[in-house]
Amino acid sequence: MDTASTLIRIYLFICQRYRGRLAAVAQRQSNNADPTFTDEEVLTIYVFGLIKKRKTISEIHEYVGEHFSEWFPDLPSYQSFNRRLNRLSAVFAPLVEETLSEVVCEKTQDDIIRIADSMPIMLAKGQRASQAEVASDRLASVGYCSSKDTFFHGVKLHLVVERRSERLPIPERAGLTPGSENDLRALRRVLPTIEGGVLCGDKAYCDGPLKERLAEDQDLDLLTPVKKDKGQNTLPAADKLLSEAVGRIRQPIESLFNWINEKTGIQRASKVRSYQGLLVHAFGRLAAAMLLLALNP
Repeated sequence: MDTASTLIRIYLFICQRYRGRLAAVAQRQSNNADPTFTDEEVLTIYVFGLIKKRKTISEIHEYVGEHFSEWFPDLPSYQSFNRRLNRLSAVFAPLVEETLSEVVCEKTQDDIIRIADSMPIMLAKGQRASQAEVASDRLASVGYCSSKDTFFHGVKLHLVVERRSERLPIPERAGLTPGSENDLRALRRVLPTIEGGVLCGDKAYCDGPLKERLAEDQDLDLLTPVKKDKGQNTLPAADKLLSEAVGRIRQPIESLFNWINEKTGIQRASKVRSYQGLLVHAFGRLAAAMLLLALNP
């Protein structure tokens, strides 16, 4: 799809959704309730810029100003555009839900396989993590990323996705938690809404009593790698095979996280300076990635 068509489709999608729940979230309590440069244009430019691989707000603003000034004749200065984005920070979480509804997934009902996992979004990492303060009063905190072997100050993006054969999985649920929050605790918030099939996770989701309750009450089979008992050096052969099988089932969500990060740069948030900016960064980039999946199924 060419660039102009992509921009038009994004604008039409956002305009359609904005007339519903998004407008209610963004409602202004001021005399300037109907600005010349509309909220729909602000959202369109940001999402479009991310899809075109402009990683910062300044790059997005510059790109649109240079190539699409006739399309957006009332485009404000970078500073004003940035302020408008932050004012719309509450819109981006429901925008993610709207974009998820655009991504078609074939429902398999009885044999549906879901995968749960999280990815860190880092405002600061390493030695700077303990000194960072951005959004620490609202959401961000210091956590540890085992895959990168580093401490970070930031949040975790949690996804529950539906596995698809030979394609990227499709997110069903998404949310942010402080970087220090345990993955299983985050998952427990959405578990009551999931029924039937299989749910795979890594060792962080191991919980024997929970597994039994889900199987009995929700017909949901929670599969995780087998944890070694205290003092146990090696796993029995059967447990090792099960852990390897679960790892292979889980692999697509890691591919999805890598794809989202490659397309939007979501994991690196060192430019974020506020809680509102963090919401724009995290949910805006996730929305852009999901729209990209919808436009290129």
